[in-house]
Amino acid sequence: MTLSPISLSSTYTTTITPPRHCSLFNTTTTTTATSLNLRFCSLKHSTFAFTSLHIRSHHNNPFRRNHFNAISAALSDNGTAPKSFDYDLLIIGAGVGGHGAALHAVEKGLKTAVVEGDVVGGTCVNRGCVPSKALLAVSGRMRELRNDHHLKSLGIQVSNAGYDRQAVADHANNLASKIRGNLTNSMKALGVDILTGFGTILGPQKVKVGSSNNVVTAKDIIIATGSVPFVPKGIEVDGKTVITSDHALKLETVPDWIAIVGSGYIGLEFSDVYTALGSEVTFVEALDQLMPGFDPEISKLAQRVLINPRNIDYHTGVFASKITPARDGKPVLIELIDAKTKEQKDTLEVDAALIATGRAPFTQGLGLENIDVATQRGFVPVDERMRVIDANGSLVPHLYCIGDANGKMMLAHAASAQGISVVEQVTGRDHVLNHLSIPAACFTHPEISMVGLTEPQAREKGEKEGFDVSVAKTSFKANTKALAENEGEGLAKLIYRPDNGEILGVHIFGLHAADLIHEASNAIALGTRIQDIKFAVHAHPTLSEVLDELFKSAKVKAQASDQVKEPVAV
Repeated sequence: MTLSPISLSSTYTTTITPPRHCSLFNTTTTTTATSLNLRFCSLKHSTFAFTSLHIRSHHNNPFRRNHFNAISAALSDNGTAPKSFDYDLLIIGAGVGGHGAALHAVEKGLKTAVVEGDVVGGTCVNRGCVPSKALLAVSGRMRELRNDHHLKSLGIQVSNAGYDRQAVADHANNLASKIRGNLTNSMKALGVDILTGFGTILGPQKVKVGSSNNVVTAKDIIIATGSVPFVPKGIEVDGKTVITSDHALKLETVPDWIAIVGSGYIGLEFSDVYTALGSEVTFVEALDQLMPGFDPEISKLAQRVLINPRNIDYHTGVFASKITPARDGKPVLIELIDAKTKEQKDTLEVDAALIATGRAPFTQGLGLENIDVATQRGFVPVDERMRVIDANGSLVPHLYCIGDANGKMMLAHAASAQGISVVEQVTGRDHVLNHLSIPAACFTHPEISMVGLTEPQAREKGEKEGFDVSVAKTSFKANTKALAENEGEGLAKLIYRPDNGEILGVHIFGLHAADLIHEASNAIALGTRIQDIKFAVHAHPTLSEVLDELFKSAKVKAQASDQVKEPVAV
């Protein structure tokens, strides 16, 4: 699971959305963005195509705190930038995004510090990607060991498999602790200062650390504060029977029957875990179909494999308007209303409920009001270079925001890539990250991965811009390695332009899909066309040949680029 630490679950996409006015500025023109809606990690995201427009501030920061205003007023010189600095770069937040930025900054010769008010690693390491992978590793093995038909086909006989819940929970916790230690040690070894305390921006290039009057200055500042689980109104979370992903990752119980609100990445991955450990699962999804953020063809296949054969039922087109925790011997009560008419539909009684409605940006108390920045539904507005935009539509000098806090793409590795991009800029090299080249993955069994546009998005783009869109597909059933594993259930799908060979999107469902996607994402990032990548050589027999066959099956009118003139002697 990529909880990015994973924008709003598909169930509640209308409640929180990324800023829709992310802008690029120059000396004469303010530009805003129209968006191609993408969904990653249960949330609605936007990849921006820039058009010249004028921008206005729409919302005030809902997270302002009066005592931070008092701090600002108490320090008389906060409105002006300091003449000298404690650091070249100060990063508020030591999650995956802040860590990636810090390491790249040191490589570039910058004196760097990170400010962390919680623990190093942020959501991904402590409450997201990392511990969830530990649970999914267990669920994958349990699923395999309990699949008698699959094992017998391989000639394997295994007695009844069981698990120790506490040992599974300990495995997840120990993994998070290990990775957290690795991240901390890597920064310390490179000379990055780790400043403990909550970071509050007091003014230009100034940050207060913790509750004391410790004010640190830096030439450039990056906000990398991440996100927290989003809980819609009407849902009472008690941390025991009504839980978020933060609680679920502790695996304090394995309920007999659990409802999962939201069928995006977070919900899907936990359904994989809970059903493998013996739970029955009921999905509650606001839209008319499960997994609405995926390419429709992939979603249809995934439902046939991941949902229908398992102990999972579902309610689509409904909201969970009210959820009451179990108490006084009564079960968890979930009141469902029609997503369109808002009429009462049903009431569910279950043992537990997991709220998998995505994540909300954690920007409360950052002191953004001190620099006249107004968040947009909690997100910090930025342009395509991650430069922060103030309430008047102007760039805030030397201030950047990356990761979940800006809402562009709520994935841990996207945050890291944005941080590296910012460091490139502050060290003199202009860099704009292509968000359409950033892959996403859902670590179910089998896995789902994707990069770029879905087929409907690509066709919409083609109609607007006047080009044709073609689709190529290949099955895992034709792959030797997949058949050797008896894992032939899978599909790879390529969406491309037949006129010039541009890769618009790649979607994979099957064994190790999360590992296979990177050949496609790197091709998009580097601008490699299909007619050129067809000449790449893949080891045989490997799963990578799924992509090899996929690219070779595409029909492109353009010719391949010139090959190397001089053959390499071997």
